[in-house]
Amino acid sequence: MRYMIIGLGTYGRELSINLALHGNEVIGVDNQESNIEAIKDKLSTVYQLDSCDENALKMLPLRNMDVIIVAIGEDFGASLRTVALLKKMGLKHIYARAIDNLHESVLEAFNLDRILAPEKRAAKDLTFELAFAANCTSFNISDDYIVLKMRVPERFVDHSYRSMNLSRFGLVLLSAVRKVTEKNVLGLPCRKEEILDLERRTMEEKILLNDEIVLMGSRKNFTDFLLSVKE
Repeated sequence: MRYMIIGLGTYGRELSINLALHGNEVIGVDNQESNIEAIKDKLSTVYQLDSCDENALKMLPLRNMDVIIVAIGEDFGASLRTVALLKKMGLKHIYARAIDNLHESVLEAFNLDRILAPEKRAAKDLTFELAFAANCTSFNISDDYIVLKMRVPERFVDHSYRSMNLSRFGLVLLSAVRKVTEKNVLGLPCRKEEILDLERRTMEEKILLNDEIVLMGSRKNFTDFLLSVKE
């Protein structure tokens, strides 16, 4: 895949580097020399220009990209003008970062492929992490429904997966993950994750310490589950 990231601040820079590490072709664009210098050795191509300048923007190989991501966050006006110019040029597959609800609401008017809200998502993940006292990763299906990966609360350890009775909270168990130690080709121990096939092993499989589960449900479902765990 070929990506262009416009705006190489902290978020845009991390996004660019990670996409490149996954084997994608990534082009970075920013108007600040310091941001360009910080990343130029990690990307295939970088451009220092003002994305609010329509003539400068036209110099970029925009139509060769699979996705264009406007990662500008702090400069509200620059973000909107850049998106507006890209839409004016008839470009498709545009993503844009929003830093607050107002920014997100205005971006919605452009009918983009996706609006990114990394700060909001990070806050939600931290909320679940603090609530369950464990590392959690969440994915929004809709405004209310999410998929959440979390460590099984200790009170369930040594009990069966069936005994959790997640359906009474309206939660659906999608998967279970267990960390196992295996030897690599050098005979050295290494930690890996094993996906538990609960249909094959049955729901009577005993939960071990540090097992993780992937659940789907509404925010209320997760709140009810959290309250029951804390009782």
